[in-house]
Amino acid sequence: SHYDTVPGCPGANDNGSAVAANLELARAFSGKPLARTVRFAFFVNEEGPYFMTPAMGSIVYADACAEHGENIVGMLSLETIGCYFQQPDTQNYPPPLRYFYPTTGDFIAFVGNFASRRWVRAVVGSFRRHARFPSEGIAATELLRDIGRSDHRAFWQAGYPALMVTDTANFRYPEFHQPTDTIHHINLEALSRVVAGLRRVIEDLAGDRYRPGRDQAAGRVFFSL
Repeated sequence: SHYDTVPGCPGANDNGSAVAANLELARAFSGKPLARTVRFAFFVNEEGPYFMTPAMGSIVYADACAEHGENIVGMLSLETIGCYFQQPDTQNYPPPLRYFYPTTGDFIAFVGNFASRRWVRAVVGSFRRHARFPSEGIAATELLRDIGRSDHRAFWQAGYPALMVTDTANFRYPEFHQPTDTIHHINLEALSRVVAGLRRVIEDLAGDRYRPGRDQAAGRVFFSL
């Protein structure tokens, strides 16, 4: 998760919600033995003018991992995960996705590129087994530029499976990049349920049962282009 925000924005949701989640997950797994190594990373310079430049923290990190030949099974980028609505017509999408996904903004989204489709299916499948919380998944072409608007994109470019975990940011959250992005707009109960689900996902996928390359069935998971 990135810990910077745009000038003039308190950043409670973008990206304080994700930083808090990452810290809680790191605390939960501290000292816990797992079959795979799990790293909880915090990146600088995700926001403009640094996005997708050599100064972007996740690019520096992902490139270093690739240079050292590290075997990264998958990456989760926590990005703006605190806004949820129960009312209809609270969710927007870039075209043409609005024809395939719900119009109520009550779900957490798992967003990957087509090369990461197996990782997306594995993560979504695990989340749905363990969390009673609405979720949607997508693995699509990078021609849909909005699917790559966070630190996971740096890992795609380095050749690693990666996805973004998000409430969809500006497609749902009216306070996105605004001075009004404060904790008063965060749904803390929903956020805590998402984090609890992610904890179980990490337990699953960092354990012995997950095999990279095996497609993990999870029902209707992604729209592919």
